[in-house]
Amino acid sequence: TLCAIHGYRGICTDSDEATLKKAEAFVDRYLPGRVEKERLTAEQAEMARKNLTFTSSLEETVKEADYVIEAVIEVADVKRKLFAEIDKMAPPHAILATNSSAIVSSRIADVTSRPEKVVNLHFFNPALVMKLVEVVQGPHVSDETAEISMSLCDRLDKVPVHVKKEVEGFLLNRIFGAIIHEAEWLLEMGVASYEDIDKACVYGAGHPMGPFRLQDLTGIDLGYTMAMEAFKASGDRSLLPSPKLVEHYIKGEYGEKTGKGWYDYSEE
Repeated sequence: TLCAIHGYRGICTDSDEATLKKAEAFVDRYLPGRVEKERLTAEQAEMARKNLTFTSSLEETVKEADYVIEAVIEVADVKRKLFAEIDKMAPPHAILATNSSAIVSSRIADVTSRPEKVVNLHFFNPALVMKLVEVVQGPHVSDETAEISMSLCDRLDKVPVHVKKEVEGFLLNRIFGAIIHEAEWLLEMGVASYEDIDKACVYGAGHPMGPFRLQDLTGIDLGYTMAMEAFKASGDRSLLPSPKLVEHYIKGEYGEKTGKGWYDYSEE
């Protein structure tokens, strides 16, 4: 949607038809909503919708692509399998970007014939609103790929930051990961409730929301998966998710999208 609004022709794909229809329905609500709020003209919204198509065919999606952005589940093996498939179908010049918020592209690039064109392009949630994008240049990524990626972000009216070395969590998630990790263990030790820890971060540190509310927004399932992937990659047990987070994950309480997480959203 973001690319389509800024004049690029985009194709969205998913292996699950229901998810694909849900994405298309979102676009058909979102664009008229932007017109109502006078953020887009009717002509701009119409052009954006024409720029965007949906298909369940991966080959149709990438066969003429200049730039591919992947945003599947945060599991390295899933991404590696997908990138191997895309590499066979996309034009040789195409850059293959992962929107992963934690998995570095060097863990994916080796399954392709173009490792120098495989890069992390991490948009923050919600991507249509948040300005920041992390462009992570691992040791395999060419300067040209990094420059094109930074330039694309500029054209999408985003604020790109050039992460010059691969580190788990990149910049912001590494910083906020430390905050969330400490917040969870303060809760586990009974130092304070999750509500009061959130209040401390909002009213003391000036954060727009506390770490527990933030997890509910981004998804407790995502936090669990990222923590487990980090542990698998490093063997560092301190990176394992906290017992209370695991409890929410097992119950399927992922946050706002399921109606309950740390907080209860069932009546909202």
